[in-house]
Amino acid sequence: MFHKIFPVGPLQCNCSVIGDEQTHEAMVIDPGDQVDEILNILRQQNLKLTQIVVTHAHIDHVGGAMKLKAATGAPILMNQDDHALLKLLDVQATWVGMQSPGPVQVDDAVSNGRVLKVGNIAASVIHTPGHTEGSICLYFPQEKKLIAGDTLFAGSIGRTDLPGGSFEKIMNSLHSRVMALPDDTHVIPGHGPATTIGQERVTNPFLQK
Repeated sequence: MFHKIFPVGPLQCNCSVIGDEQTHEAMVIDPGDQVDEILNILRQQNLKLTQIVVTHAHIDHVGGAMKLKAATGAPILMNQDDHALLKLLDVQATWVGMQSPGPVQVDDAVSNGRVLKVGNIAASVIHTPGHTEGSICLYFPQEKKLIAGDTLFAGSIGRTDLPGGSFEKIMNSLHSRVMALPDDTHVIPGHGPATTIGQERVTNPFLQK
């Protein structure tokens, strides 16, 4: 599996390009910005983008999705519970001092348990409300890898003080779904350094009993 992680935009959202090196199919997760760089990586690796996956509808994760869709024709996938947040992108832009990307049109809703495939690579959608109502993580069981969005960070969890946020819900999502994964699961958060489920189980202050 080809997996390139790089921070994009002023808030340094971790964008992922994931590709099957045999079939040359790819998905991009959280194209918040720097779409030209994403397209360059796809070209360099000879990858055809078949889906754009957004972990939640905050501008730093979804800001470049329509531009990427226009360049590749790939559909945008997001959980349906974040549609209300998508309508607030103009407002979100003023929060962070970014330019509004304009309307974002989601092509397909992804619910808990759905399996997304690019070539021979499969990822299960884990719905993890709390940071936003429609937050999702993507779990790649063969690779023991979790793209966590803004649900879990190294040493912290996603903030819950923005519209659609709930501390009670994020804690329930973490304990009932995310921390049920194996300790050796490699975690790529929405921002900041990678970690593991086992590391967070032992050291994350929000996850202590």
